[in-house]
Amino acid sequence: MQQSYNSLFCVILANLGLTLEAKFMAVVALIPAYNPSAELVEYATSVVKSGRFAQLVVVNDGSQVACQPIFEALAKLPGVTVRQHAINWGKGAALKTGFNHILCHYPDVTGIVTIDADGQHLLDDALSVAQALEQHPNNLVLGVREFKKDIPFRSWLGNTVTRLMMRWVAGIKTQDTQTGLRGIPLDFARRLLRATANGYEFELDMLLLANRFSIALTEVPIQTVYIDDNTSSHFRPLIDSLKIYFVLFRFTIVALLSAVLDYFVFFAMLLFVTPKIWLCFVVGRLVSMAFNYIYVRRFAFHSHEGHRSAFPKYFALVIFSGAIAYALIHVMMTQLHMGALPAKLISEFIMYVINFLIQRDLIF
Repeated sequence: MQQSYNSLFCVILANLGLTLEAKFMAVVALIPAYNPSAELVEYATSVVKSGRFAQLVVVNDGSQVACQPIFEALAKLPGVTVRQHAINWGKGAALKTGFNHILCHYPDVTGIVTIDADGQHLLDDALSVAQALEQHPNNLVLGVREFKKDIPFRSWLGNTVTRLMMRWVAGIKTQDTQTGLRGIPLDFARRLLRATANGYEFELDMLLLANRFSIALTEVPIQTVYIDDNTSSHFRPLIDSLKIYFVLFRFTIVALLSAVLDYFVFFAMLLFVTPKIWLCFVVGRLVSMAFNYIYVRRFAFHSHEGHRSAFPKYFALVIFSGAIAYALIHVMMTQLHMGALPAKLISEFIMYVINFLIQRDLIF
């Protein structure tokens, strides 16, 4: 009954040309849309009638001319604002356009609930995410799907691989990395405007930035809906997955460059300076350490940890991992009769895994 009163109040204000103040409703809904079907009008109507949102913002991300009547119909709905892109910029760009509009016109709301335009997010689930955002106003709320065997294969594979990579690379544990149904605190939305990603990878970048800024995740179970085997989705498995995984790749590129530098110095010393393995190992490790510390702190982990706190722990890790790596090389060369190169590669790979986890969780 209360929702009916809220909905009626929203319609009356809209007909009077007034803007609903944030104090009445604490959340704004946002739908990025690219070539949507006509069902979007019906769905938007149900969102408005729920009386749960201060406003519904729909961003037309450069849809075809044939879709223009749909957006014209949306613009006529009370409580709905439509924003336009002249060309298709990508889902991330559409979300940022919506964020900017909401931040400018609704600066006092708690946050934003993003909803996909393809009909996969049921209204009840959107309302549940909105409620969770109000209950946890500082958290990023994710509407997480249950991935069973009967879902489209590309959706299962894409989410499974990305979920495992996110857990390993960034230490982020969530059941659904690609969900578009999210509750975003307003302050976090302001920070997301500075994100460079404009495509589907923006939503993955959102998780990484939440982790960087220590924003907790709240998961809300939602129903898994795929219409016509998800054929309406504009997600391109190969191209968009490569974009997403490149976002994750930046977490490891510094470590790989450091390893290359370490190998170069190690073998240069071994070939041209001294046959002493331990001395070549120490010099190579010190040179790569200086490079690694500077760039892994700034580029890989975006750490705000002070040098006084981070560097002593980092240096202790270098000593520890160096001793273990040297011991492994010594054992493989003397007991297994390996050459210096394969022994070095094997030991460094083992320590790379250990070093990454320690740096991720304890140092940076």
